[in-house]
This record gives sequence, C-alpha cells and structure tokens, in this order.
Amino acid sequence: MRQPFSFYEFFAGGGMARAGLGPAWHCAFANDVDGKKALTYQDNWGTGGELNVCDIRALHVDHLPGAVDLAWGSFPCQDLSLAGVGAGLRGARSSTFYPFWDLMTGLNADGRGPKVIALENVCGALTSHKGEDFKAICETFSQAGYRYGALVVDAALFLPQSRPRLFLIGVRKDLPIDPSLLSPEPTLPFHTRSLRNAHQRLGKRVADDWLWWNVPSPALRTTAFCDILEENPADVVWHTPEQTLKLLASMSPVNLAKVEAAKRAGRRMVGGVYKRTRPEAAGRIVRAEVRFDDISGCLRTPNGGSSRQTLLVVENERVRSRLISARETARLMGLDESYRLPRRYNEAYHLTGDGVAVPVVRFLAHYLFEPLVAHDVAHGVAHDVAKNAKSPMNSQEVVRFGR
Repeated sequence: MRQPFSFYEFFAGGGMARAGLGPAWHCAFANDVDGKKALTYQDNWGTGGELNVCDIRALHVDHLPGAVDLAWGSFPCQDLSLAGVGAGLRGARSSTFYPFWDLMTGLNADGRGPKVIALENVCGALTSHKGEDFKAICETFSQAGYRYGALVVDAALFLPQSRPRLFLIGVRKDLPIDPSLLSPEPTLPFHTRSLRNAHQRLGKRVADDWLWWNVPSPALRTTAFCDILEENPADVVWHTPEQTLKLLASMSPVNLAKVEAAKRAGRRMVGGVYKRTRPEAAGRIVRAEVRFDDISGCLRTPNGGSSRQTLLVVENERVRSRLISARETARLMGLDESYRLPRRYNEAYHLTGDGVAVPVVRFLAHYLFEPLVAHDVAHGVAHDVAKNAKSPMNSQEVVRFGR
C-alpha cells in the first residue's frame, strides 16, 4: 500500500522524528553524521538505502530523490542552548543549519521545494545573540518563499519529562492553507512570552510572512515519572546505602526538605536529580538538586557526570538512588518498547538525550503537517475538476463517455 505522505529527515539520529510521523509517512532520504547513531537507525528502520551517513556539508541537492511533502531538520542545538557557549548560528555545530538550508534552496530552484519545512531546536534559539539568530532563521524562510510560524511545545504535555522545544514550521507560499489552522493572534500554551517577544523583534518585512499556527491543547497527560521505572534495569545498579547518604548530604536544606515531604506523601515518589555548581558563602559548591513533581528533568547528552540524571526513589522512610536506565530514557522520549537501543549505556543515553520527543512529532503531524498536505491535494483536485468542467473538449468527452 502506498504511503500518502513523504519526507526527508535531516540530523536524523535514531529516527525519532520518523517514529513520530508514523507509518503513513514514507522516508525518501535520511542523513546523519554520527556513525553510531546511524547503526541504531538502521537497526530499527532497516537498510533500505534511504540513510546517508556523512556531514551534511557534503550533500548536494542531486542526492535527494524526488519531491517530498515535508523536510524535517533537528539541527544541532549546542551553540544555541543556555548550557552552550553562546556561539549561536556561527558555532561549529549549530552552523550546520546553513548547509541544510542550502539544500532547501537547491530543491526550490529545481522545482522540488518541500511543501512543508519543519525545524526543531532548543528554546534558547529565540534569544541567542539577542534574537538575531532567530531572526536570521526566519529570514531564510521568507526569502525562500515560505510563510512560517513557530510553536513552543513542552514534551511534558505528553510525557513525564520537562522538555520545551521550539518548532519552526514553514509552508510554500503557493500552497493554500486551511483557515482553521491559523489564529489571528498568539494563543497559549504554544505561543509563549519568549516566542512573542522574538516575533516582535523580526521587523515588518520578515514578519509579513509570519503565521500564528492554531493547534488544540492535548488531553491531560496520564503518566507520571514513577510509571516509567524499571525495578531491575540491566545497565545500571542501585546505589549502596552509603552512596545514597552521600547524595543526600550534597543537598541544600531546601532540597532535603523536598525529600522529607516525599517521605510523607503516602505513595512512591520518584525525583530526578541533577548536580549543579552553586555559589555559596564558602565558595562554589556542587549541589544535588531534586524535583518531585511527577516529571523528570530534561534529558541531556551525557558529556559529563553531572549531565546524567540520577533517580531518587522515596517510599515512606526508604530512600534509594541510582542512575536512570537507558530504557527509562527511551520511555521518557516516547519510544516504543520494541525500539532497539545501542548496547552501550552512554551511546543509548546520547541517542535519546539528543533526540526529539516522539509524541510531540505525532501531535504536529496530526494537527499541522497532514492537514496542510491533505488540504493542498484536495485544493489541487478541486482546481483540476473546475478547470476540466470549463473546457468544451472535456465537456464533450463527459457526454461521450456517459453514453
């Protein structure tokens, strides 16, 4: 059966955008520079030849087959994130946005411009270099002949993980847009104050092509952090009581009070712990900080010990701790249980921590990508029918075949 929608997936990682788009979408081409991630991509999606493993700068428009409905790009965020060094779009990693856009420009020049282009990145892209980086990205959409808008979607709406991300979505100007997909003004929760402020800095020429996407609020999330736990994970071990006490000893009085409150909750409480350096009277001290709000902190790539999330499990007076397992990180990203992860813990953590939340992609596909493409197809069919009805030759043919 032919899949009704098609896409390219850039900076593909393990194919998490592909997982979110779902079986109705055919992947015509995928690219990533990381060979280890590519092995996981093929382990889950097969070796049909659509994956090209190389630096995106080495790609040419001729490498991209056919014409697709959607081009998805989760370009590297390190230079745009609050945890980065602030290099912005000129940084070594986030600057890969430009060769990605060169491919989009080449497709347009070739008459094969994707109907929809979607970019995913951290919310720091809104304020990087005082908003100039965001403005530059928006300018590329406008100059390439795309109307565009943005949404900030927190994965916590769907999964027990705090993971707000920026999604810029552009549509070719020659394509009709169903009016129900647009709002005359920004709406919550997807048009945040930071996004509205970034929009105000765009300038009239660029802002003329701006759209406020109109999507419904999802149903209330029904899963909590404790629901994703493995009791006996294969890749991490529970800390000894001494190690847990040492972790607790590194907490500030405020965080220790959170632990005491969790003991009185009357149910199992799971907290996510990150280690952060804080200035105090005695100097800069590494503190363990915990949250017990039924969601985890944002998964990050494990470049250092402090970037790996530790779990603190509290059941009445019993307190246990350990690193989060690879499968638990996959669950926090919405990956199916059948999704095959790398065998090495750090590689699996890097794959998930660097990915896009699967149900967020599905949400965008259901409420934006698919209606945009389907409306274009329906509009094109209606246009052809109207055109044929006006043609004298076609009118005669209708009568002839009707006999």
